Amino acid sequence: MVVRAKAILLAAQGLRNDQIADRISLPRQIISKWRKRFFEERLDGLENLPVPGVRPFFPPELVMQVKALACELPYQHGLPLSRYSGRDLVREVARRGLVASISGQTLWRWLDQDAIRPWQHRSWIFPRDSDFQAKAERVSDLYQGLWDHQALGADDYIISADEKTSIQARLRLHPTVPPQPQQAMRVEFEYERGGALALYGGLGRAARESLWPLRNYHRHRTL
Repeated sequence: MVVRAKAILLAAQGLRNDQIADRISLPRQIISKWRKRFFEERLDGLENLPVPGVRPFFPPELVMQVKALACELPYQHGLPLSRYSGRDLVREVARRGLVASISGQTLWRWLDQDAIRPWQHRSWIFPRDSDFQAKAERVSDLYQGLWDHQALGADDYIISADEKTSIQARLRLHPTVPPQPQQAMRVEFEYERGGALALYGGLGRAARESLWPLRNYHRHRTL
């Protein structure tokens, strides 16, 4: 398990399969196999496969219940999750008493039959600003050190400010569509703010200096 994890960490650094194989003294084909399993099953893919023999029997009714659970949204059951991961589903199946124990690989195999991926989602947005492209290009130019197609000078500074949006209470304008066979969960991008408690700061991009804090308390209001 440790060697497999090392292979995945090296892959995350951008090394090729042959380079990883040389580093940890394993055949390139083995590295390719574990990378593929990690890509498809994440951490569950690094576990050992069941020992060959009699496979545990699970009735079709249980398989259907698990698939139905994967097509539901976690918050509908009081879970503080936006979507299920493979491990979340294993825990939830056991918590409900559907089965005493089940491996993530078995659960993955059931869901793979209908291409159900509750841990994936697609988002959509309807641009309403006819000048969106022109405005976006100006921001993109700033990241390249340009303004009005001219390079910024030594005395020009770009000030960037942002907030920790992950702790906001956000209300989607349209309801999330649960995952279905052959269809990922769909989440609309636009939302209304329901309030936030955020810590503000500034970053001087060129000098790489943090201006901290500019303001340490914020009470939501419509801007």
